[in-house]
Amino acid sequence: MDESKADKIRAKIFSHISEYKQAAFPDKTFISGQTPVPVSGKVFDEDDIVALVDASLDFWLTAGRYVDLFERQFAEVCGLRYSFLVNSGSSANLLAIAALTSPTLKNRAIKPGDEVITVAAGFPTTVNPIYQVGAVPVFVDVEIPTYNTTPERIEAALSPKTKAIILAHTLGNPFDAESIAKIAKDNDIWLIEDCCDALGSELHGRKVGTFGDIATYSFYPAHHITMGEGGAVSTDSGELAKLIQSFRDWGRDCTCATGHDNRCGKRFSQKFGKLPTGYDHKYVYSEIGYNLKVTDMQAAVGVSQLKKLDFFIKIRKENFAYLCTALKEYDRIFMLPQAEPNSNPSWFGLPLAIRQELGIDREDLLRYLDAKKIGTRLLFGGNLTKQPAYIEKKHKIAGELKNTDFVMNNVFWLGVYPGLTCEMLDYVVDSIGEALKVLR
Repeated sequence: MDESKADKIRAKIFSHISEYKQAAFPDKTFISGQTPVPVSGKVFDEDDIVALVDASLDFWLTAGRYVDLFERQFAEVCGLRYSFLVNSGSSANLLAIAALTSPTLKNRAIKPGDEVITVAAGFPTTVNPIYQVGAVPVFVDVEIPTYNTTPERIEAALSPKTKAIILAHTLGNPFDAESIAKIAKDNDIWLIEDCCDALGSELHGRKVGTFGDIATYSFYPAHHITMGEGGAVSTDSGELAKLIQSFRDWGRDCTCATGHDNRCGKRFSQKFGKLPTGYDHKYVYSEIGYNLKVTDMQAAVGVSQLKKLDFFIKIRKENFAYLCTALKEYDRIFMLPQAEPNSNPSWFGLPLAIRQELGIDREDLLRYLDAKKIGTRLLFGGNLTKQPAYIEKKHKIAGELKNTDFVMNNVFWLGVYPGLTCEMLDYVVDSIGEALKVLR
């Protein structure tokens, strides 16, 4: 087809998308008790659909121009030099840990039997990569009501076998990354910041993710921006960037992008391992890697969503503050969350801790809210050491997990995502008040 003709047809397709969006995804009137109030969800507009259709019309089904654009823009947003798109936030954590197993890191490489410090009150895929590379997780407790661990607990968990620390900024609330980064540096170990729930959060005026060696992000529909499935791994280190890219792209040594060959001009003239001289560099593998890339269609949605990130963060903060103010009248029943000192969280959700002495059963409250079509979530795995998948897995516990057990039994969280209106939030608060009258 003639290119100019194709461009005209493409433009004609785009011209109908706004109309389609209004017909297929119309705004709905909120009706108390009938309209669901989700805890999270995607928020999108016609621009996102245009971007997705634009990429699909290219029919470039793997990483392409939108991936390149997103990686450049996202690195700038994060305040880091390098960003690499992957197919999920879980893959981002796997990639971050796997990259640190490279033999090129010599004594700092994570090897089977080495220890990695993390929290037990977290999400499984922050911990799973530790097992997947043969290392041993060392679990530490958290504080309430920040739901983050402390530098003191990290220091107490150190041993001669410690090679890394991986911690999530819980529900967007930054942990003391500055102090923990200093501990990591002083002990020559790695710090990975799991920012999957914390895109845009700040500590001491700096973006989270910029304190450690590697930062990870998620673009699942529940998160701050979405591309459906997707995630990213970011770093300031050129050495780590090369490893991250290699482990993401099958473990290959070549860094040429898909569809591009021989940028270095040495494709058929080098010697690697025990391969014959001149072996095609595109098929030289220097690491035990994976294929964790995304499609250009996913990245296209991400590029469009990234333009709305500041607005999304603003609404999340406003919804969080609105709920906190409205729920203060129940502070004898709930412990409201507390932001870390010197932080500016980009909240993922609002955690509430039911005070134990009142005898209110959390599950009864959540069932009541569920019947009202109000979404809630627990603080992920509660105490991961008590989850079926981990009971028989080798691990260490540094100190006690008293607060983690409290989280497991008494904490839940409410949504603050940009798809929630003040009318919905008022309904949530009113329903909680009704539930407490019934359950007390």
